[in-house]
Amino acid sequence: MIADDKPRAGGALKPLFWIGGSRRDLRELPEAVKDVMGFALFEAQMGGKHIAAKPLKGFGGAGVLEIVEDDDGNTYRGVYTVKFSGVVYVLDVFQKKSKQGAKTPRQDIVRIKARLKAAEAHYKSWRLAQRIPTEK
Repeated sequence: MIADDKPRAGGALKPLFWIGGSRRDLRELPEAVKDVMGFALFEAQMGGKHIAAKPLKGFGGAGVLEIVEDDDGNTYRGVYTVKFSGVVYVLDVFQKKSKQGAKTPRQDIVRIKARLKAAEAHYKSWRLAQRIPTEK
């Protein structure tokens, strides 16, 4: 778990947490893709939604989103969640290599679901450490 929850000027940004190797994976992407994904995550921290972000199918609503960006004939995806109050979790970042059209490969969905569970566990312990009251 890597946290990027340092106080910011104005205090308006939500803390950003990285699950698994998502931060490392983002750093390995082409610069243009990193720029789009970085800005999309910034917008999520500000409470907004980037134009390239859309709900990831199979996760029941708009709590898990994917950023889709193309570069030099390749497609890249970043998956994050705003499901937990006041924070953003980056669940996965990867180059889409599937030949199944736009569908996200099963092994990626399994990994994202496991990381979502890890984010939920982290969120519970983080709230306790921050002394934030339990949500009803």
